[in-house]
Amino acid sequence: MTSALFTLAQPVVPILGQDNVYPVRRVFCVGRNYAGHAREMGSDPNREPPFYFSKSADSLVPGGGTIPYAPGTSNLHHEIELVVALGKTVFQATPEQAAGAVYGHAVGLDMTRRDLQNAAKDIGRPWDLGKSFEFSAPITALVPSATPMGAGAISLEVNGQTRQKGDLNEMIWSVPEVIAHLSQFYHLGLGDLIYTGTPEGVSAVKPGDTLVGRIDGLPELAVTIGPAA
Repeated sequence: MTSALFTLAQPVVPILGQDNVYPVRRVFCVGRNYAGHAREMGSDPNREPPFYFSKSADSLVPGGGTIPYAPGTSNLHHEIELVVALGKTVFQATPEQAAGAVYGHAVGLDMTRRDLQNAAKDIGRPWDLGKSFEFSAPITALVPSATPMGAGAISLEVNGQTRQKGDLNEMIWSVPEVIAHLSQFYHLGLGDLIYTGTPEGVSAVKPGDTLVGRIDGLPELAVTIGPAA
């Protein structure tokens, strides 16, 4: 009797201008990290400690393109975000130490089944069905940078109309602060992506919509919503 050897390809994200790729092991996401978005979701944007949820690494869609309308929802929302990739090990760090762990940045979309997320919140259950699903995390190629991004325009258009618009300097918790706080609970390092939150203006999309996300200094992310599949 022989035994089969099962293998799975590791999710990776391209690195701009390189043949090398960035291997992904975990995807962390910061909730309500812009005051305007916190208000539109019915929360107080005071500077309480950040909180997190996660997406599976196979939810990534490197390069964007066409993604299917997610199953099980009638209220699929867009959330444009700065994504930070880590390149060095960091644990229980200060913000100054955490800043040195940054490898690069990308533009990402946190696609959300808002009706499922809201239903879970109403009864105090986890957000997994609303946040972590196939094709829920489109992302551009990474741009290497040793300096955490702290300012720059961030926006999202749907069918040519601006839906979200803000600046990275409006984040309640900066990139180094987020990494430092998260490092109190995890040994972070190479392979970890952090979606850093979204500005106000999140709203529903439908099949046929074209989304274009932009952050100053990073590649443009274009996504088309295809039929449900």
